Amino acid sequence: MIALTIAGSDSGGGAGIQADTKTFQELGVFGTTAITSLTAQNTLGVHGIFEVSPAFLKQQIDSVLADFNVRAIKTGMLYSAEIIEAVADVMKMQDIPLVVDPVMIAKGGEGLLKEDAVTALITKLLPLTTICTPNIPEAEVITGMAINSESDIEVAAKKILALGVQYVVIKGGHLHGEFSVDAIYWEDGYFAMKTPRVQTKDTHGTGCTFSAAITAHLAKGLSVEAAIIEAKRFIQLAISTPLSIGNGHGPTNHFAYKRAGGNCEVAIHES
Repeated sequence: MIALTIAGSDSGGGAGIQADTKTFQELGVFGTTAITSLTAQNTLGVHGIFEVSPAFLKQQIDSVLADFNVRAIKTGMLYSAEIIEAVADVMKMQDIPLVVDPVMIAKGGEGLLKEDAVTALITKLLPLTTICTPNIPEAEVITGMAINSESDIEVAAKKILALGVQYVVIKGGHLHGEFSVDAIYWEDGYFAMKTPRVQTKDTHGTGCTFSAAITAHLAKGLSVEAAIIEAKRFIQLAISTPLSIGNGHGPTNHFAYKRAGGNCEVAIHES
């Protein structure tokens, strides 16, 4: 089983390409990469970004796909409209499940997607997307609406599906309450995943890790629904057993899922 991640490099090792390949490895999937940008980054923030040229990014992707039987692809930090267009041009020619984590803002508040790239994401890449995994702020940017309630989440999800996305997972980490609830919608279905909310500052790379876990399980042949649920177990364990390293928003624990044997209760609620 082989997966490809198209994302930025995090020199701090907690997010981006590094989080993705760690997740792939822990889940028994061989990870390949195409790097969109280099970041000078640690748990305190992003201190510099060096963007790879779209032509060289496409060369990376083409090289991987020409030699490896890639079973699933994910995107993370894409940064610019030109990068997004390069990825979309490749994906138009592929019949491989695509997981899009619409990375926009780092934990420290730094922008990881240029303003003019949002339109390209919406019009070029989302119509090609199998699963999109926005958090609440990202879903608000994509839909242009405020999200403050479960009913808002449903409206936003349907707007994102209307863009051509097959499945949307709106993550509930930015809302409040004793439990964190992620809502999953597709054309004719819905379910929600409910887990206890973990009080921790060590959440760097959660979105990258969750979407990478979905991608790994798709590469292993799981259905979309099963891949999402199992990925939730992976990220819940990674958040709830932090490594406690760094002086800011520390990374999640990619070792936790395997050490726990994947044992993590996720409550599933269906409509």
